[in-house]
Formats: sequence, C-alpha cells, structure tokens
Amino acid sequence: MKRWLAILPLAILVALALLFAGYALKHDPHVNPAALVGKAAPNLALATLAGGPPTPIRQVHPGPVMVNFFASWCAPCVEEAPALMALKIQGVPIVGISYKDAPAKSQAFLAEHGDPFTAVLVDPDGRAGIEYGVSGVPETFVLSADGKVLAKHSGPLTPEIAEELAEKVAR
Repeated sequence: MKRWLAILPLAILVALALLFAGYALKHDPHVNPAALVGKAAPNLALATLAGGPPTPIRQVHPGPVMVNFFASWCAPCVEEAPALMALKIQGVPIVGISYKDAPAKSQAFLAEHGDPFTAVLVDPDGRAGIEYGVSGVPETFVLSADGKVLAKHSGPLTPEIAEELAEKVAR
C-alpha cells in the first residue's frame, strides 16, 4: 500500500503533463478571440491626450470609425505607423487610444512617427482596453455608425490588412 502512495504523485504529474501536452498540440496560438465583433462597442468616456474632458469614444467621430490602441513603448506600433498614415491620407477616420502610457511619451511618439488620428484619447490604467478585450497593443477595431464592432485586428497593421479594415469603415 505504501508503494502506491509513493507512486501516486508521480502518476498525477505524468497525467497532468499528458493533459497539458495534448492541449498545447491542439491549441492554435494564432487564434485571437474577437468576442465583441457583432456586438455594441463599450461606450466609455476617456480624457483627450491634450488634456480635454472625458469624451465618449463613439462621440469623438460620428459615423463609422477605426479605433486603434497604441503605446509609445510598443515596437509593433512603430511598425504599423506607415499603414495608419496611409489610411489618414485616404481620409479614413481613426481614433487613437493611448494605452497605459504617459501623455508626454504618447505625444513624443506621435511627433516622431506621425499622427494619423482624428482624435487621441488616453487609457492610463488600461480599463478601456479591458472593456474592449485588448490583449496587447497594437489592436484595431472598426466601429459602425451605430457603435457596433464590425471587425478586430490584433497586431500591427500591414498595408493589406489596413485596406481590408478601411473597406469596412467605408460601408
């Protein structure tokens, strides 16, 4: 009986290892849940980067709009900056949300890499990011005129992905 008690922890460890290995082999790390797509976007009020009063995200720009979460400390945000600037040139409205970043650093980031945003709001504690389901920056959402989330993209925008999202804004 004592022998079984000695082997029991090892057997549990092996069972857990097999369980985790089986999950990892079937789990696609590229799957990015977009729980808000098709649902109403959170209508949160955030202060502007310039220090203005809290403004509801959906009231910053009437009509369809992109919402892009970014940060000065985010290397992929630098990578996507040219795609966002190209969208600005096309006239695509984009609301930027500075995610967990100091306003001065966000302003310096935009001065260095270009400011593609119609308005920039700040989310210093990440609450808006939690409400939107942001898992990391950059993340971009497309909102319809009535505030429904039409699309979500996690990671830096490439020119191709930016165009796909811009088409959804134009609808």
